[in-house]
Amino acid sequence: MDISEIVAAYHAAMLHKSADELAGLYAPDGLHEFPFGGMPPFTGREEIRAGYTRMWGAMTAVVTEIRDVVVRRTTDPSEVVVEQTAVVSVGGREVGVPGLLILRVRDGMIVHARDYMDTAAVQRVRAA
Repeated sequence: MDISEIVAAYHAAMLHKSADELAGLYAPDGLHEFPFGGMPPFTGREEIRAGYTRMWGAMTAVVTEIRDVVVRRTTDPSEVVVEQTAVVSVGGREVGVPGLLILRVRDGMIVHARDYMDTAAVQRVRAA
């Protein structure tokens, strides 16, 4: 899978709230970090699967759309920066959650993801 296919599959997993789909994009020893928001990183495909199963399973909010997607290539061909806004439906409202994903890919699998989300928007989702 090339990087653009991985980004599309990542977004599909978000829309499906599928931890299995998401974890399947990661190398067995992949790392998913949340630099903002105080969440611990998920280390390894199975911890990524378990962490997202817990997170998404506990959420009443649903991602209905991923928009404003801009994929920026870096000088490192294995790394990409993805700008995006997740549109989240919660409590009868829609809330846009802007974010950045920095993905490092090796042999068609994510080996490292840094997931930066607008923490104020995340709070609005939680409050709704």
